[in-house]
Amino acid sequence: MKIKNILAICSLLFCAHIFGQESNFDINVFNKQTLNFNGEKNLDTETRVLQSGRLVYKKITVPNFPKGTDVSIKLTVRSNGDRWDKSGSCFVVSDPKFISMLDVSSGDKEFPEDSFKAKNHAGIVSGKTYQPVVELMRFMTPFGVGHYSDNRVKYRRPVYIPSWEKQVVWEHDISQLKDVVSGSFYIGVWIDSWTAEGYNFDLKLSYSNRERKTYKVLPLINTIPYVNGQTIPDIFAKESLTHTFNLDKNVKNVKLHYITTGHGGHSGGDEFIKIKNSVYFNNEIVLDTIPWRDDCASFRRFNPTSGVWIKKDSAAYYDFETKKRAVKVIEERIASSDLSRSNWCPGSSVKPMVVKLGDLKKGEHQLKIQIPATPIDGDKLNHWLVSAYLTFEE
Repeated sequence: MKIKNILAICSLLFCAHIFGQESNFDINVFNKQTLNFNGEKNLDTETRVLQSGRLVYKKITVPNFPKGTDVSIKLTVRSNGDRWDKSGSCFVVSDPKFISMLDVSSGDKEFPEDSFKAKNHAGIVSGKTYQPVVELMRFMTPFGVGHYSDNRVKYRRPVYIPSWEKQVVWEHDISQLKDVVSGSFYIGVWIDSWTAEGYNFDLKLSYSNRERKTYKVLPLINTIPYVNGQTIPDIFAKESLTHTFNLDKNVKNVKLHYITTGHGGHSGGDEFIKIKNSVYFNNEIVLDTIPWRDDCASFRRFNPTSGVWIKKDSAAYYDFETKKRAVKVIEERIASSDLSRSNWCPGSSVKPMVVKLGDLKKGEHQLKIQIPATPIDGDKLNHWLVSAYLTFEE
């Protein structure tokens, strides 16, 4: 009898413990959501479309998790018929009290003057009434994954790939952004597609409810041309991007999160050449790096419609007839998706570079980004997509 009583009490305590806790929380923000240029749409009642369908967003509500939480984002992309690699961005409007590019695109507001840089680049930096959106994830679509992952392109498939992937999936830990992805907020996805077929995607946010520290988020810069009124961001070929901003109180444990990718210009453009990014904070260099990816061949299985050409090469092998090692000239497939690029590959996501800035005093501070970029030349549309935000404790 005593053992039964003990077991009963333990069972009650276990149940009380379980039901006294908030569970983790997942939200499927988008499911097989189409995104294209002037193509067919499959919209639920909450989804809104901008830029002829190249940007979709919605307002969602999740718990606040007052004791903090881990947060992860999972994005799954499939081609609906777009054959090309395209820049993409998942973003959040961090504070609806400020003007955002959503307000501008809908025609309700205009980009304020203090959000401009190099005269004609609107909505690039934060100002008194405007904040650029915060990037939750930068990504690059692969060539044709999904729609073309069948036998139509079987002769482009290397022997070391058993089959083309049906979709590409990226998952990031974005716990540092918990403060802007809690409660009610606007979240969206942009893909630089110019085809009526475009893409479809799934987007999921997951919250662990594990107690952890929450940081404040301050958006500073975003050069992505999400909406009308924003031009191709070739600003770095004209001047350094310098942004002065104010902190209204002393803050601790400040970190700069910096996302950068180079694009355009064909084979000799900023997409394919190594260019240094130099980042200064309060006139001190805090990041000096050449953003570069040389592992793009590892994404080959996601790129069925990548351009392919043949290259002769000398291959060492074992000859079973002579039972000796030999060398012979062979022809190999080389795909465009294999080529190294400026901090991205077709089918990759791009994680922020994080710089610790320590504690900062109340008042004026300056961020400067210097990239000796290549100017636009006709259809050689060189540009850099750069975004930056701060996280800190108050």
